[in-house]
Amino acid sequence: MGIGASIFLIALGLILALAVNINLSGIDVQLVGWILAAVGLVGLLITLTALNRRRAFVRDEAVLREPPVVRREERVIRDDPPPPPY
Repeated sequence: MGIGASIFLIALGLILALAVNINLSGIDVQLVGWILAAVGLVGLLITLTALNRRRAFVRDEAVLREPPVVRREERVIRDDPPPPPY
């Protein structure tokens, strides 16, 4: 279960548990809401623990090396053609 699904279950469960006042025969809507909120909370904790554990094992230290600086000096010697004779 992802973070989004967990937050959705928590929100839906709390809405059912605290804000809905419906009497259905055989179903306690408030209890269903508390169960959904608890399942969402457990799912959120498991997801965050798994993400933290995965992040701890993937720590590779990257060594960044800059390429060596090579300085070349280019000289262009241009011979202008002689002026035309008149």
